[in-house]
Amino acid sequence: MEDFVDNNNRNEILLVEDDDNIRRFITIHLTSNGFVVNEAALGAEALLSFELSRPDIVVLDIMLPDADGFEICRKLREREPAIIIVFLTARGQDLDKIKGLEIGADDYIVKPFNPLELVARIKAILRRTDIALQPQRLVLQSGPIRMDLNSNKVFKCDDCIELTPKEFHMIKTFLEHPNTALSRNELLNLVWGEDFIGDPKTVDVHVRKLREKIEDDSSNPYWIETVWGLGYRFREDD
Repeated sequence: MEDFVDNNNRNEILLVEDDDNIRRFITIHLTSNGFVVNEAALGAEALLSFELSRPDIVVLDIMLPDADGFEICRKLREREPAIIIVFLTARGQDLDKIKGLEIGADDYIVKPFNPLELVARIKAILRRTDIALQPQRLVLQSGPIRMDLNSNKVFKCDDCIELTPKEFHMIKTFLEHPNTALSRNELLNLVWGEDFIGDPKTVDVHVRKLREKIEDDSSNPYWIETVWGLGYRFREDD
């Protein structure tokens, strides 16, 4: 059995899956890797369990008998912006993936799936967010956009911007590479990690959400510039 080691004890998972057999199967693999798993079969049950236990991670099916998983994701993200959310669903269309990422999921896994891949992806997300949120005596800034790595907060002028862990890591990457054209694959490696198995469209979705939070006009962005045919570049402004 492989032990899960996490210095911050971020190992409690809320598993939301209405199929009893699949839910038991996933729970066995997660617990054998050191995670503490709370189970829910319904959306309403999931929201109640979340309020009671405040887990670190939510593994969430979309097609629940009493609720839309997308809506559950929105509600969870509103209640706890830093929660890690992984969709695990049979809905594998690109539009579903994009929608899931847009509303705040950190990853999207399509059934049928390998349970070892699910465990690996969760561990990879935890490693990346632990690094991104690790306090350091640094402040990164470009113009009015300021990242305080002591408090793990990002400001535009004096207004604090609420970011998901992935958005935090992405803006940190941009601020660390000002005026540098970064391809989508480079951003995937820097933000999601080289072990991430995903679609470059993931980058576009997160850039769009980040623009909505930091730009004055997200349809005419100033800070995050599109480098056509390649990726994106963050403008440096003293």
